[in-house]
Amino acid sequence: MRPALIWSPDYACDIGLHVFPIEKYSLAYESLIADGTAARADLLPPGEPSRELLAMAHTDDYLDDLEALRWTPRTQWSEMPLTHEIIAAFARQAAGTTTAARQALARGVAAHLGGGLHHAFAGKAEGFCYLNDLAIAVRTMQHEGRITRAAVVDLDVHQGNGTAAIFADDASVFTLSVHQENNYPTPKMTSDLDVGLEDGTEDEAYLTALTGALEHVWAHAPQLVLYQAGADPYRDDQLGGLALSLEGLAARDAAVIDGCARRGIALVTTLGGGYARQVADTARIHATTTRLAIESAATRAGLSGSLQG
Repeated sequence: MRPALIWSPDYACDIGLHVFPIEKYSLAYESLIADGTAARADLLPPGEPSRELLAMAHTDDYLDDLEALRWTPRTQWSEMPLTHEIIAAFARQAAGTTTAARQALARGVAAHLGGGLHHAFAGKAEGFCYLNDLAIAVRTMQHEGRITRAAVVDLDVHQGNGTAAIFADDASVFTLSVHQENNYPTPKMTSDLDVGLEDGTEDEAYLTALTGALEHVWAHAPQLVLYQAGADPYRDDQLGGLALSLEGLAARDAAVIDGCARRGIALVTTLGGGYARQVADTARIHATTTRLAIESAATRAGLSGSLQG
């Protein structure tokens, strides 16, 4: 089966003058269409979010604040405006990651051109993130009885603190975060495995650390991996202090994507952060992640054929 690609123009919303490049979603999508990696006919919509879906990972009090657009200690650390349009766009992305998880379990791999909003806690917003789509998707798949064990591989330049906190007491979900240690957030939460890298870490050292860290993920034997493929470890990112090249980021992606393919683990890719000085670089990095995920379907098919033969 062809891998699933999930995206919606509704991910675009007015956030005013902001470092977050909201246009990256459509730019990455259009580049994949332009180079023939994907066809518009293959695109799957994210689906409609519901209060019940969001409540899989978020508290009622917090969801009440979001619905009423109330500035409270639960919403004030978002570093984003609080509007119905923005909340609707974030909720749609949560539905998109959940749809991607269902599709990945059916097809082997699904690429979501959105999501990765890993700073949102169960009961509060943080760091440009109102809703934790990663946690919502995992909890939904567990609730529906599709999986028992999952892993979140978070390779954003910033630690996935919200995701770590949500799954802190859940042994069925392994959380890995490889990030820049001297960067937001402070203090950090505790993932199952945190790899905090020094400022200026380049490709070789990053990939060595990642290879060792992924062994812990594979040992967990997840049925589903959600990959938060932040573009912000890039050396020209405004909010990051690591020094990965475009080639290094592609090798990072391949380590996760090919590792899941070789082990027959269902994979969802999501975007995460990305604040390069040139928005085109951020979109290019996200498009590369998605392209590698789509191309990995051939690897999975070849391995399946070899086993059957």
